[in-house]
Formats: sequence, structure tokens, C-alpha cells
Amino acid sequence: MIRIFAILAGLFFAAGLAWSFLLGASSYISEPPAKTAVEEYHQHPKELQLASDGAFGRFDNEQLQRGFQVYKEVCSNCHSLRYLAFRDLKDLGYNDDEVKAIAAQWSTKQPTFDPKTGDKGERPNVPADHFPLVYYAGQGTPPDLSLITKARHGGPAYVYSLLTGYQDQPAELLKRFPDAKVPEGLHYNPYFASLAIAMPPPLTADGQVSYGDGTKATRDQMAKDVAAFLVWTAEPSLEKRRQLGWAVLGFLIFATVLTYMAYQNVWAGKKGNH
Repeated sequence: MIRIFAILAGLFFAAGLAWSFLLGASSYISEPPAKTAVEEYHQHPKELQLASDGAFGRFDNEQLQRGFQVYKEVCSNCHSLRYLAFRDLKDLGYNDDEVKAIAAQWSTKQPTFDPKTGDKGERPNVPADHFPLVYYAGQGTPPDLSLITKARHGGPAYVYSLLTGYQDQPAELLKRFPDAKVPEGLHYNPYFASLAIAMPPPLTADGQVSYGDGTKATRDQMAKDVAAFLVWTAEPSLEKRRQLGWAVLGFLIFATVLTYMAYQNVWAGKKGNH
């Protein structure tokens, strides 16, 4: 008797859940919730093609050097590169003397601490040092850029789109969503998750950076170059990893063919006896 009551109670509970689900689904279909401003106006990253894309892609060192220049002159006052050392810049084509000069002339110095006296100080950077942390006193918390293209959906395309996406808030948006006006001190950017970003537009005009290789420094070009540079900072060993991967794949194909030929040779005479 108790078992029958337990079964009936279970069926009643399951029927209640099914009814609630069907009622909720019917209500959602007949009267779907109104979309928010973010759902309506947030945009996916633009298309971006870089030399490092694809299984056979390789870094363009000239572009990476231009991107590093943009980072140095535009981004480094607010954003760190804590996982990158100055000596890693040799992979971009800089020689030892150039790397030493870049490290020594870097605006943010390495902090020092004397455990005997408790005194804190600073010293110039050397190639073995990682890029020093940047302490930002303004609004918002600028992220470290070392792994930003790994941490954001879209990777370099997101960085490129964000840098070139600043614009005035559309009048249509304000008409449809009056409460979605960007707060004072923030900036409208449809590629940012909330549409409102604390970072002011970093690339404000063409020619903001003077490239040494003669490339015209348009806002679009500077955004592409720094996005390419941040792909490299996120994975400096990308080319070597791909080369190793192709070598391993080639070895596995060769070993598979060799194994199959050995199998055919060993069993060729014995299969005919069955």
C-alpha cells in the first residue's frame, strides 16, 4: 500500500513539473521577453586576417615590431605585459643592443626592496626582466595584455574591433532604450560586452605613431598591428609548436605506412594457407 502511494506521489510530482514546464514554454513562445540594448546592439568582432593565421601561418616580424611600437607609445601607460620578458623581443628581430636599450629606456622601472632597511626603490630594467607592472590610478581596471587574445572571444579580431569601434551612441538606441544611455565617464563601443567601456579611445587619429619602415600609420593599420603583436605575446612559440606538430604528424604517417607494409610482408604467406 505504501509503495502504491509512493508511486502515485511520484507521478503527481512529475505531472506537476511537466505542467509547469509546458505552461512556462507556452508563455515564453506567446510572449517572449523584451530584448535588452546589449542583445540588440552588441556586435561580434569584425573579420581580421593576419599572417599567423592558419596551420601554415607565420609571424610577420615587421608587423610585430610595428605592433610593439603601438603598444609602447599608446598602450603601455595603462596596460602591463607581465608574462613577457624584454629579451623575448629578440624573436621579433631586435638585436641584443636594441633590446638592452628598450629595457633601459622603458618608462616604468623595476621595483626594488632592501630587506635590511625596509627601503623601497627602483632600478632600470635589464633584458632578463619581465615588463614591469603598470599601476593605473584612473577609472576602471586595465587588464594585462599578455594573454588578452587568448582570454577574449574572437582573440585578435576582438582587439582590432574594440580599438576601431568607438563611436557616438546611436540615436535609435536611445530612443528604444532611454535607460541605456552611457554613463558619464564611459564610452560607447558596440564590441564591448556592456556597450560602455571605461577606456577612452586609445587610437584617436592617423599618424599617432610614426612607423620607421614607412608604413602609413592609419587608425586601422595601428589596430591591426597591435592585435598581431598581442597574438605573439600570448604565444611566442606558436611557429615552433606548429613546426613540431607537422614533424610529429609526418612521423606518424610514415610509421603508419611502415607498419602496414611490415604487416603485409609478415602475413602475406600465412594468409594464403587458410
